[in-house]
Amino acid sequence: MLKTFLSVTCFALVPVFAFADSHVTGDAEAGEKVFRKCKACHAVGEGAENKVGPALNGVVGRAIASGEGFGYSDVLVGLGGEGKTWTPEELDAFLEKPRNYAKGTKMSFAGLRKEDDRKNVIAYLASFSGEGS
Repeated sequence: MLKTFLSVTCFALVPVFAFADSHVTGDAEAGEKVFRKCKACHAVGEGAENKVGPALNGVVGRAIASGEGFGYSDVLVGLGGEGKTWTPEELDAFLEKPRNYAKGTKMSFAGLRKEDDRKNVIAYLASFSGEGS
């Protein structure tokens, strides 16, 4: 019985620890409001498709420049080729000022100056799987 309890307990805690390790600390609901600034170029959710920017379903934890069917800038392709992924920390740095993070990026957005806005939008993005659910 103890073995079963430990197996179930450990199994149940793994997703919690994985989420905690990813440092997604923002408020997804508040992030949905911040994401309105992004909607002109990006989509998330069921049926999301690439626009001027790539669809962002499953972006948190995904390799940089790996979204299907989108033509990324050379600098982002290079970062992805180096094995970089969109961790919450990398997304935070990119979203603060995209052109400083990736000189030569096609993304013309100036960035999100407020740390809380970046944390919240990252939490919002983390709520979408690769399929958009």
